[in-house]
Amino acid sequence: MKAIAMLRTAQQATGRSLTVFARDVGHGLLEIGHNTLAVVGLAVVAALVFVAGRDDLRQQAETMAFEWLQTRHEVRVAAAGETEEVPAEPDAVNRATAADPKALTRQQAAVATWISRRYKVAPEPISALVQEAWAIGQKAGLDPTLILAIMAVESSFNPFAQSSVGAQGLMQVMTRIHDDKYQAFGGKHAAFDPISNLRVGVQVLKECISRAGGLEDGLRRYVGAALQDSDGGYVDRVMTEQVYLKRVAAGNRVPVTAPMIVPREAAPIPVPPAEPPTPRAEQLALLRH
Repeated sequence: MKAIAMLRTAQQATGRSLTVFARDVGHGLLEIGHNTLAVVGLAVVAALVFVAGRDDLRQQAETMAFEWLQTRHEVRVAAAGETEEVPAEPDAVNRATAADPKALTRQQAAVATWISRRYKVAPEPISALVQEAWAIGQKAGLDPTLILAIMAVESSFNPFAQSSVGAQGLMQVMTRIHDDKYQAFGGKHAAFDPISNLRVGVQVLKECISRAGGLEDGLRRYVGAALQDSDGGYVDRVMTEQVYLKRVAAGNRVPVTAPMIVPREAAPIPVPPAEPPTPRAEQLALLRH
């Protein structure tokens, strides 16, 4: 009996020892795991801080993440049998209003670069507009910098701009009033083709200057303020922008942050809103003549 009791006592002691050993091992592994996770977490935070301070590394990480997501999306689409090939259209580039800035003259290139930076638009489409402004300005007897200044003030070189009174496109021509002028370009929707809008706008501007007998009165007619007490500073804005453009074309340095308006009078003139406060009555009046 004593032998059996001793055996049971030994078994119980062994069991308690194994339990204590297992518990100590578990606590040790848990402690190691916590420390390891803490080290990994600190490493991840340090890596994120380092990458956040490096634009090149951040951009590379974003690119890799985007490519990974794109690849997973393509795999899922292919697995679902929804893959569709986009038909090739090599002639699509012919629809783009763009020109190589290197193909411009030195004057034109300087102007295109300045406009691109000032209005945050791509240099290629601006180069095409600058080339066209020079070409059509020569034919119409108008300074190309004047044409570009009007585009800048009217639409900030947004070919899809539209005012509350229906003026559309780069030159903000009243399409419904001058729809006849767009017939030569295929119809009124050509108002949103940059080159077509520019050419029609120059026609309207030329008519306004001719009827007014001078540039500044012509600009007031163009914006529909000929019969108003004030043009809201429109003429000053156009003339200021043209001065900048002339200086740039002459090779002078003009900050792209130069003020949009420099009043010629001593008293300051408030900057007008983005859209004219009154309908362009003069463009409407052109139909009656």
